[in-house]
Amino acid sequence: MADDGHNEAVAEQDDACLSALRETDRDRYLACLLSPPDKQPALAALYAFSAELARVRELVREPLPGEIRLQYWRDFLSGQGHGDAQANPLAVGLMATIERHHLPIKPLLDMIDARVSDLYDDPIGPKAALEGYAGETASALIQLASLVLDDKAAIACADIAGHAGVAQAVAGLLLLMPQHSARGQLYIPDEILTATGLTRDSFLQGQDTARIQGAIEAFAGFGMDHLTKAQSSGKVPASVFNAYVPVALARPVLVAARRNPARVLASQLRPVQWRRQLTMLKASLLRRF
Repeated sequence: MADDGHNEAVAEQDDACLSALRETDRDRYLACLLSPPDKQPALAALYAFSAELARVRELVREPLPGEIRLQYWRDFLSGQGHGDAQANPLAVGLMATIERHHLPIKPLLDMIDARVSDLYDDPIGPKAALEGYAGETASALIQLASLVLDDKAAIACADIAGHAGVAQAVAGLLLLMPQHSARGQLYIPDEILTATGLTRDSFLQGQDTARIQGAIEAFAGFGMDHLTKAQSSGKVPASVFNAYVPVALARPVLVAARRNPARVLASQLRPVQWRRQLTMLKASLLRRF
């Protein structure tokens, strides 16, 4: 009877993580369902945790409440506040995933720290800073998911995950650019702005349409360069490929942004849901992102 109760509790916890993921990141929810059934609870916990961090800026009006939300997760992963965490199915699921798959804590803490910058409107800085931000968020998530799927194969794919994560992050930032611009936030690196004759302020003012579109095109090209490097860095083993399935969504966004930068600020870049699902399904079947 005790085992039955434990199994029911685990099942409820897994369902809660999947439900949270379905609400906060529909694309990774599908990628999770395309993964082996025994890996889905762990992937759902990781993906839902990442989505929770990513949406903190949308849930708060001022940076301080956002900092408090992020500190909750920092304390939890550092071994503090576990009593409170028992009431949070996502926290319980994340810790179960960490323990079962022997995941390192540091990349998760780094992911939290990287998301602090989302709470503020400071310039992103040079390309290296954006690559660092993407590395600690999107790339780290790919690598952690790979460790869940096959820890031995994952080790050999660190470079691929690094480049793929930057491409994925740039695509995501292009999709969110209208929202970011409206609140005075910009993630285009300094070198791209300078090369197109812009500053952060002049981009956000939105008056120099030709240069702004040039900067967007170059930013998309920067993401495409990393996607090309990811694809040329080696073959992703089949056992970990499902961690890369969401990366397949980056190419259509990057291509569309380069072809017609005006669509970015007009919020016309995101493919419809069924097309995104088809793209991920094809990537999963063909093992190609």
